[in-house]
Amino acid sequence: MKRKNILWLIITLTLFSVYVDLPAKLNLRKEISFTGLDFKIGPIVFKRPTDVKKGLDLQGGTHLVFSADMNGVEEKNRDEALKASQTNIEKRVNYFGVSEAIVQTAKTENDFRLIVELPGVTDVNQAIDLIGKTAQLEFRTENPDQKTATESGEYFLKTDLTGKDLKRSFVDFDQNTSEPVVGLEFNSEGAKKFGEITAQNVGKMVAIYLDGLPVSIPKVEEAITGGNAVIRGSFDLKSAKQLSIQLNAGALPVPISLIEQRNIGASLGNESVQKSVRAGLIGLLMVIAFMWAYYGKLGLLADLALINYGLITLALYKLIPVTLTLPGIAGFLLSVGMAVDANILIFERMKEEKRMGKPLPVAMELGFGRAWDSIRDANVCTLITAFILFNPFNWTFLNVSGMVRGFALTLALGIAVSLFTGIVVTRTLIRVFYKG
Repeated sequence: MKRKNILWLIITLTLFSVYVDLPAKLNLRKEISFTGLDFKIGPIVFKRPTDVKKGLDLQGGTHLVFSADMNGVEEKNRDEALKASQTNIEKRVNYFGVSEAIVQTAKTENDFRLIVELPGVTDVNQAIDLIGKTAQLEFRTENPDQKTATESGEYFLKTDLTGKDLKRSFVDFDQNTSEPVVGLEFNSEGAKKFGEITAQNVGKMVAIYLDGLPVSIPKVEEAITGGNAVIRGSFDLKSAKQLSIQLNAGALPVPISLIEQRNIGASLGNESVQKSVRAGLIGLLMVIAFMWAYYGKLGLLADLALINYGLITLALYKLIPVTLTLPGIAGFLLSVGMAVDANILIFERMKEEKRMGKPLPVAMELGFGRAWDSIRDANVCTLITAFILFNPFNWTFLNVSGMVRGFALTLALGIAVSLFTGIVVTRTLIRVFYKG
C-alpha cells in the first residue's frame, strides 16, 4: 500500500475516533452546538456511544458480599452450584436494570462467596431482596382452558414438581446425531411426579420456569418413568451449557446470606476522576515536551502519533465498551508512557545507523526494522502479564477482582494501540513529512 494511502487511512481513523470521543452535548457558541450525531448508511444505523461507562468507584453504588450455604449440597456438586448461583444472580441483576453490574465468585476451602457490585443503584434494599432469594424452579403444564389462558395470560399451570425434585442437570450428546442435549436427573419422588406429568401430556408442552420466567418449553414425545429425561433442540454446546446452569440454579438451591455491604458515594468518584485526569494531562504534556525538546522534528511527529493514540484508545473504551475504574485509569496512564517507548527505541537505532554513514532513508528503515525485535518482546511480556491479571477463564487460583481486571484490560488495550501508533502511524508520518 502506498504511503499516501496509509496516511489517508490514518487520517480517516483519527477523524472517526474524534467523532466517537465527542461528548453527548457540546456548545461551542450559541450558533454552534450538537447533540447525538448518530448516522445511517442504507440499512446500517450507527448509534454513537456518548459516554464512557463508569465502574463502582467512579459512578458510586453498592458493593455486596453474600455467603453461600453449601451444607445441603454434595461436595462434588458445590462448584457447579456456586456457578449456577452466580448465573442466576447475574440474570436477576440484569432484570433489575443494572447493565454494568459485576458478579463474581470466591472460595477458600469451605467458604463460598458471591461478590456483587451494582454501579449507580439507589434502591439498595430492593436490590438485596432481589438478589438474596433462593432460585425457584418449577415445571408447568399447558392450560387446557384456552379462553381462560388468553384472558389471564396463564398459558401454563403450576404443578407440584419443583427444583427440590430435580437432582441435577447436565450436558450430554445425542448418540444418533452427536448434537448437544440437556439431561435431567430426578430423585425418586421427582421421577414419580415427572412420570405422571409426561404420561398425561404426551404431544403437549411442559414449561420449565426459573424465578417465574420460562427458560425452556420442550414438547413431551413419550411418557418418561425412569427418572431421567433429555431436552433436545437446536442447541450448540454453549447454549446447552447455559440452559444446564440455569436448571441447576433451581436443582441445586443454595441459600445465600448478606455478610457485607458498602455504599460508595459518587462524589468520591468525581473527585478521583478529576485528579486522575489532571495527572494524566500533566504527564502527557511532559512526555510531549520531552520528545519535542530532545528529538526535534522527529519528536514532534512522535507527539502527533501519541495524540492519535489517545484519541483511538478513548474511542475503543466507548465502542467495546470498557467499564472504567480508578485502576483502569491507572492502566491507561501507564500505557501513555509506554506508548512512546517504541519511538525512543526506533529513533536511537536511527541515530546509530546514521553514525555508521547510512543515508537517512536507509537509516530510518533499518531503525524501524532492527528495533522491532525489542519492541515486540517487551510488549508481548506485558501482554502476557495483563492476560494473567485479567484471568478471562476465571481460574480460581488467579485473581478474580473486577478492579484488577479493569487495570489489565486498559493496559492491554493501551499496549495494542501503542504498537499500531508507534510502528504504523509514526513510521508513515516520518516517511511522508521528515526530510532530515
